[in-house]
Amino acid sequence: MNTMDLPALLDATHVAFDPPTADRLVQLGAANVVRSSDCLIVGPNRLDALEHVRTREAWCSLSEKRSAADESGQKWDQLYSQDVRWELPVVLWVSVSLHERVNLWRACSWLRHIGIACSDVLIVELERVYGTMNRFREPPSVPRFNCSASVADHLDNVLLDRLAKSCPWPVERYDRAVRLWKSFVDEDPLPFVESCMAGVEGFPELAPLWGLLSSFFPRKTTEGPLRLSQFDELILTILSAGEYQTDVSVFCHKSQSGLELRELLSCTGDLFLEDRLAQWARHASNEFVERAPDVRPDVAMKSWVYRLTERGVQLRDRGLDQLADAPRLPVAGTEAYSPVAPWVLLEDGRLARL
Repeated sequence: MNTMDLPALLDATHVAFDPPTADRLVQLGAANVVRSSDCLIVGPNRLDALEHVRTREAWCSLSEKRSAADESGQKWDQLYSQDVRWELPVVLWVSVSLHERVNLWRACSWLRHIGIACSDVLIVELERVYGTMNRFREPPSVPRFNCSASVADHLDNVLLDRLAKSCPWPVERYDRAVRLWKSFVDEDPLPFVESCMAGVEGFPELAPLWGLLSSFFPRKTTEGPLRLSQFDELILTILSAGEYQTDVSVFCHKSQSGLELRELLSCTGDLFLEDRLAQWARHASNEFVERAPDVRPDVAMKSWVYRLTERGVQLRDRGLDQLADAPRLPVAGTEAYSPVAPWVLLEDGRLARL
């Protein structure tokens, strides 16, 4: 346990992994709050800080709606900013959200890189909040992917009490977090996948995280055809070959495919669906997915309408002839559907080169 009093801890550097937590820490009196809330689960990631920022901004610029900053111009991710004053100790606030856990690994790696000892890093871990009313004897069923939890879900007195009791992680656990980030951003995803499937002590998020990330890779059975990723197959299953549909129509589709798609989008954000549909429409000169402007061009997820072509129906039902049939998608440190790095998901949940 740390030996500092609460006022001194509020003068420390506090790292928040989502905007509500950053706002909440300011309200509690934290004087130096660093926002590190980029959704690293989607898009490219790199170990080198400058390269990471460059590739993330370039990827963001390809989106028709996604932005690297909020409406005030403040960047979602300030971890690598030269303007940050790293006053010791550094307090990392983290919930059970998969987003925040990946950002936690990255923060541990960066703080070590800039010379801050793990003994000067206090980590406040908050469990999931099920509600404030005692209506259930047991917690309700937990979703397969938890990306909605937030430190800000907790009451002020709980947060201040946890801060007062905060302490550094043991060196061994901190080292494991640093290694997880390095393997997450590696061009070779196999070591990271092995860690997720075997488990790493102190990091229960690995199994559900790989369950999510694996849904973005094309699939290969022992004797069957090369198939779309689960995520893309859900989208193309919902799309019609006749009627045009908006992004919202796809998102809200009343079917089992719609339910499964929304489960994945609960972690990627709904704009990821808009981005992926646009990627499909731009890919191969609309060979598989057609789109047309809608009557509401300025409304998010209603700017365009989409439908499958005959080739798109064949692709969905019969599988891929080659990886290049689908638009490439950056995942962690690698890419799905890349002919250069032809990773496919096997039936046992592991990746292999095609």
